[in-house]
Amino acid sequence: MTNQFDLTDDQREIQELARRFTADRITPHAAEWDEKHIFPRDTIKAAAELGFAAIYVSEESGGIALGRLEAALIMEAMSYGCPSTSAFISIHNMAAWMIDRFGSAAVKDKYLPDLVTMDRLASYCLTEPGSGSDAAALKTRAVRDGDDWIVTGSKQFISGAGENEVYVTMVRTGEEGPKGISCLVIEKDMPGVSFGANEKKLGWHSQPTRQVIFDGVRVPGANMVGGEGEGFRIAMMGLDGGRLNIGACSLGGAQRCLDEAIAYTRDRKQFGKPIADFQNTQFMLADMATELEAARALLYMAAAKVTANAPDKTKFAAMAKRLATDTGSSVVDRALQLHGGYGYLQDYPIERFWRDLRVHSILEGTNQVMRMIVGRELTRQ
Repeated sequence: MTNQFDLTDDQREIQELARRFTADRITPHAAEWDEKHIFPRDTIKAAAELGFAAIYVSEESGGIALGRLEAALIMEAMSYGCPSTSAFISIHNMAAWMIDRFGSAAVKDKYLPDLVTMDRLASYCLTEPGSGSDAAALKTRAVRDGDDWIVTGSKQFISGAGENEVYVTMVRTGEEGPKGISCLVIEKDMPGVSFGANEKKLGWHSQPTRQVIFDGVRVPGANMVGGEGEGFRIAMMGLDGGRLNIGACSLGGAQRCLDEAIAYTRDRKQFGKPIADFQNTQFMLADMATELEAARALLYMAAAKVTANAPDKTKFAAMAKRLATDTGSSVVDRALQLHGGYGYLQDYPIERFWRDLRVHSILEGTNQVMRMIVGRELTRQ
C-alpha cells in the first residue's frame, strides 16, 4: 500500500549522489560565498560532470533525460547546502531544456554541447522592468531584418546576467498579448548586449543578478526557439518545472534549518535542562516537521504530474510552489526563533537561509499569482 509513495532505487541513488556532492562541494563553502558575494563557477561546473546541468535534456542532446521528480530531488539536496547556488543551477536547466525541447536541430547543435558541460551558462529572460506578474505585457521587441531579428529592450532581475554566455529571451515579434511573443537565443558577446549594475540583494549572494539591455542586437533568425508566436507558451511550460524546482529549493533549505534547530535545542540549556525538553519546543519542532513533509508530498506529486504531462499539471505545480515556498520560509523563521539571538548572527547558517528563501515566494511567479492560477482552474466552467 505504501509502495506508491516510495522513491525508486534509482531515485534514491540520484538523491544520494546529490547529497554527497552537496556535502563535499557546497556546504563547506556556502557561508563564504554568501559573505563575499562569490559566484562559484567551478563548483557549478563540477555539478555538470554529474549530469546536473542537463537533468531533463534528452540523451540524444547529451543530457541525462530524467523526470521532474528526479530534478526536484537534486535541487532539494543541493539547497541543503546553498539555496542560491541550487536555484542558479535550476535556471540553467530550464534554459537548456527549452532549447532541447523546442529548438531546431541547428539551434540544439549550436548551444547544447556547451550547456550540457556548463562550459557556457544560460539565463532565462522573461521579466522586464514594467512587466513582472503580467508577463504577456512584455515590451522587448524583435523586428525582422532579412533573415535576422533586431532586438531592442531590456530584461530585469536576470540571474547570471553578465556572467552567463547564453540568454534564452522572450521578445515581442507580433501583436500585443501572449500570441505576439517569440523566443530567441541571444549571446553575451553579440553587439548591443550590455548589463546593468549587479543588484544589491537581501539574499542569493552566490549568484549575480543584473538587468540585461538589448540595443539593436542583431540575432540570426535560426536562433528562434519554437515557431514565431510560440514564445509565451514555451515560457509558461518552462515555468511549470521552474516552480517545482524553486519549491524544492525551499524544502531543502528548510530541512537544513529544521535539522540545525533540533541539534541546537538539544545542546542549548536553560533553567537547568536542554530547551529540547520543553514541551513548547517539541510542539514547535513537530509542527515544522509535519508541515515540511506535507509540502514535500504535494511537490513530489506535482512533479510526477508534470513529467506525465497530466492535464492538471500547471494547477498542481502552482499549488506545490505556493505551499513549499511559504512553508519553507515559515519553517526557517521558526528555526531562527528557536536559536534566539544566536539565530540572528552570521556565525550560524540560519539567517542566510532566512534571507535566501524569502525570494522564493516572489520569483517563478509570485505566490499571489499561484493562487490566481489555482483559483481560475477551480472555478472555470
